[in-house]
Amino acid sequence: MRVLVTGAAGFIGAAVSQRLLGRGDVVLGVDSLTDYYEPALKAGRLGRLTPSTGFEFVKADIADRSALEKLFARFAPDTVVHLAAQAGVRYSLTHPHAYGEANLTGFLNVLEACRHSNLAHLVYASSSSVYGLDSQAPFSEQERVDHPVSLYAATKKANELMAHAYSHLFRFPTTGLRFFTVYGPWGRPDMAPFLFARAILEGRPIDVFNDGNLVRDFTYVDDVVEGVIRVLDRPPETRDGDAHAPYAIFNIGNSQPTPLMDFIAALESALGRPAQKRFLPMQPGDVLMTNADTAALERWVGYRPNTPLREGVAKFAGWYRAYYGL
Repeated sequence: MRVLVTGAAGFIGAAVSQRLLGRGDVVLGVDSLTDYYEPALKAGRLGRLTPSTGFEFVKADIADRSALEKLFARFAPDTVVHLAAQAGVRYSLTHPHAYGEANLTGFLNVLEACRHSNLAHLVYASSSSVYGLDSQAPFSEQERVDHPVSLYAATKKANELMAHAYSHLFRFPTTGLRFFTVYGPWGRPDMAPFLFARAILEGRPIDVFNDGNLVRDFTYVDDVVEGVIRVLDRPPETRDGDAHAPYAIFNIGNSQPTPLMDFIAALESALGRPAQKRFLPMQPGDVLMTNADTAALERWVGYRPNTPLREGVAKFAGWYRAYYGL
């Protein structure tokens, strides 16, 4: 299978690309290599992919419509895994236009390129952020998600609506995946596991928001990759005469929400050092809790994430020490 992966130098994109290559797929990786976080980490992820004969990388911005159309025409993908986006809740407070360009214009360009291709399936990243403040735990895909509390969340909700419109109008299958706090080796430096590990090992205090009274459904990256691959291989269908679009949304989370202080304790144990904690108020755009209901994912592809937190944190901590020579 020929798979075009956007955001291929990103945390999840690189891991998905590696898994696809491992099973024999041909992968075209696309990434703009922005400096949102340290470019060396993105280069390191790509360095693990480029030796594979089935992998090609192209530096391109999905907001560049002409460049994206040319890539689709040349590569002729069977499927697309769209993971490129401007991530981060807090960054959206200070750099809103980056989200409009990448998450709205960029996603529209991907949808347009897909609908003009003979595409079997588009799988794209949504986010648990779409659930906002009003959702009841565990969060189900059947809930209305009409009250986002950050621009980032609003763009991800918009992506789901845009995908539904294109699936309905042009009858090509799309599946959105709501990821829940993904962590693990080669992770993003702007996320809590990375920030905490760096501060702990450097002897600096970590910032603990809402005085530590937060709960997150931490999901190990390998579990997310398994979910992405299984969903990619089973697109939604529309039967003859069926009015419903070939469209689906699934949560991918560990379904075991963990208090933030418990996560910090697991990281302290894995690193062998205590954390100095600086307790701070709740930050704008944050939510108190995330908790994935993955029953729909399990029904559709027979899979649910299951890596225990302490096991995943130990793997992340081991990678972090090795990568930075600590």
